[in-house]
Amino acid sequence: MEKTIVGIIEDVTLIGKNKRQTFKAKIDTGATRSSMDLKIATDLKLELTETVTIKSAEGSSTRGIVMAKVIISGRELEAEFTIANRSKMSCPVLIGRNILKENFLVDPSRE
Repeated sequence: MEKTIVGIIEDVTLIGKNKRQTFKAKIDTGATRSSMDLKIATDLKLELTETVTIKSAEGSSTRGIVMAKVIISGRELEAEFTIANRSKMSCPVLIGRNILKENFLVDPSRE
């Protein structure tokens, strides 16, 4: 399969139960897992599947995990997302390596 080239910020569509919404997403090769704002998970009626401990510069925290279908650059796939308060972030969705390893290539010069 040919690699799909994405930039640092991409429009992504998240698909939930009977609803889909498009958001700006930050593409982050340093993040192990993808993440979405709690409000998005609630609006799309995504159900928690488990919880995990996340380590970051601010310390450790426990976060819920949801499975969601996501469309990036015309490709649809299903992936795990951690739930976080991203309301103060510029992008409510973060795409991490768990999705990027599915034949995506990040081009920082792409807008």
